[in-house]
Amino acid sequence: MHGNTSGLRPAQLKSLGNLYRRRIEPGRVGSPELARNLAELSDDVRREVSVLIDRRGRVISVSVADAKGAELPDLRLGENRLAGFHLLHTHPRGGGLSKGDLSTLFLKRLDAVSAIEVRDEGQPGLVHTAHLTPPGTVGEEEDWRILDPVPSFQIDSFDLGAQVSALEEEMARAVRTREAKKDHERAILVQIDQGEFDAEERLEELSELARTAGAEVVHKELVYRRNLKPGTLVGAGKLEELTSRAYHLDADLLIFGQELGPAQAREIEAATGLKILDRTQLILDIFALHAQGVESRLQVELAQLRYMKPRLLGAGAQLSRIGGSAGSAAGGSIGTRGPGETKLELDRRRINDRISFLEKQLESVAVRREERRKGRARNDIPVVSIVGYTNAGKSTLLNAFTHAAEEPRRVLAENKLFATLRPTSRQGFVVGVGPVVLTDTVGFIRDLPKDLSRAFRATLEEIGDADVLLHVVDAASPGADTRFEAVNRILEDLGFRDMPTVVALNKADAADPEALDRERERLGGVPVSALRDIGLTELKDALADAVGQVQRQELAQREEAQVRAAEYR
Repeated sequence: MHGNTSGLRPAQLKSLGNLYRRRIEPGRVGSPELARNLAELSDDVRREVSVLIDRRGRVISVSVADAKGAELPDLRLGENRLAGFHLLHTHPRGGGLSKGDLSTLFLKRLDAVSAIEVRDEGQPGLVHTAHLTPPGTVGEEEDWRILDPVPSFQIDSFDLGAQVSALEEEMARAVRTREAKKDHERAILVQIDQGEFDAEERLEELSELARTAGAEVVHKELVYRRNLKPGTLVGAGKLEELTSRAYHLDADLLIFGQELGPAQAREIEAATGLKILDRTQLILDIFALHAQGVESRLQVELAQLRYMKPRLLGAGAQLSRIGGSAGSAAGGSIGTRGPGETKLELDRRRINDRISFLEKQLESVAVRREERRKGRARNDIPVVSIVGYTNAGKSTLLNAFTHAAEEPRRVLAENKLFATLRPTSRQGFVVGVGPVVLTDTVGFIRDLPKDLSRAFRATLEEIGDADVLLHVVDAASPGADTRFEAVNRILEDLGFRDMPTVVALNKADAADPEALDRERERLGGVPVSALRDIGLTELKDALADAVGQVQRQELAQREEAQVRAAEYR
């Protein structure tokens, strides 16, 4: 027995225990005798009494509680199966199925839920029953179908077994149809608005991140919450609404724009039955998907292990949610790419050993990179580092500058976030300066996960060896100024904010002319289109002026140093 049994007399407890001996005909909601026993007990204890019945007609659980408080098995269900149990309980105050009854039916995927009205002197009244409807059902009661109430002596008239078989067959057919058509995981996105002015923009960015990771976004929701719920962020009611939407949109993935703690992720997953990811996991997954070079793969694995380590304690089955597939080069579902499942099963000590090993590997890579930088410095060739928000068009601009139409000089340029994860240098030519080295860097993003920021810090520090920064801004997308400031904050954290900088307002051909003029005045940039070769001459002139100014300053500093040396001698 479960629920609150305090205050019950021994005779009442014995009567509750006797319910386990009751049997009903398989495939039926209940029997008149069981309905009478439940009504009498409920009237006697003056509380709701619930029994859980399996498909063989056996009572497997008795609870002195309502539907939400009834003891239910903790099962991980397939997409084409119901729980295999139905819940029969009493309503001592009468009335039909409550919202809590129907929520329990839907969230626990019960075969059915039934409520027996209790009348005077413990007599059973009408019996109300509801069962789920197949995914995609359209109507006023799209999640469930409520049957007409029947007298308690007709409780066994409804063929629940046939209804369950038909429903599971329909669910299985829907899954097969979806799998035949589906190329990507279907995701619902949730961005919490706590009063930020750019909440909608953050939701759109989350959508772009999901698309880059390979998800098909079927629904986006901006949820206003001034104060977040400790366990679920958005509250049980909103989670139920999202679960319902996922059920009917055939979505299997719920992505939050906020970083979730381990306990929060587990609680939301338990409440919805969906796979749960947060923005940090999504970005880590994209990095794992796009990492190609040795250094990028090492940095991504290091960031993933640092993120996962505090989440391993008590994770249990949760490892399957954040586990790896066959490495970053493999396909795998979203949130499962990376170091691999065997590494996730390591204990903390071995995780720490792996982190130490990766850090040493990255140190050796950094040494080789430093040698290459010194080689370029000896050649006395000016270096221009191309920085900017992810997907602003940095790689496309590098290809346009260096006339790299084909491999091996051509740099990968895709309309996706974080297509470039490692610095790539190419030699170009600027009139008035001569040969220059152009370095494409990893794209920036606001609120970059700290584990990734730390892992890529050595890569980003290479920016400091440049003579001039070329800050590329996507002028065609709303919020260009906020992304511009986000990049500047990262540069400031790295200590590069005061370096000579030329701003390129990229994608000018697709930008609104008035918005482009505002950004040009606000940021002082040069409108260009790297894809259509527009404005590149003006941009090169601006770079030549900036590089020339740096060279003149360096020449003046050297001459001043020579004068001082002569005076000292």
